Amino acid sequence: MKARVTVMPKAGVLDPQGKAIGHALASLGFAGVGEVRAGKVIELELAETDPARAKETAEEMARRLLANTVIESFRVELV
Repeated sequence: MKARVTVMPKAGVLDPQGKAIGHALASLGFAGVGEVRAGKVIELELAETDPARAKETAEEMARRLLANTVIESFRVELV
C-alpha cells in the first residue's frame, strides 16, 4: 500500500524558500502570484494491507520523523 505525506510550514512560520520562489516567479514575468509556501512530499511503500492501519502508521512516521510538528503541519493520504 502506498501513502503520500505532504509536509508544509504552518501558517505564520517564515518560509524563506517560498519567498525566494515567489521573487523568482515575479522576475520571470509571472504577475499575480501571491504568497508562495514551499513544502515536501514523501511517498511511502508500506507492507500493510489494512488501509486504516497503513494511514495510522504513516501518520506516526510523520509525527516522529518526517515533519517537525512545532513548525510544520502534515497530511497523509493513501494512494
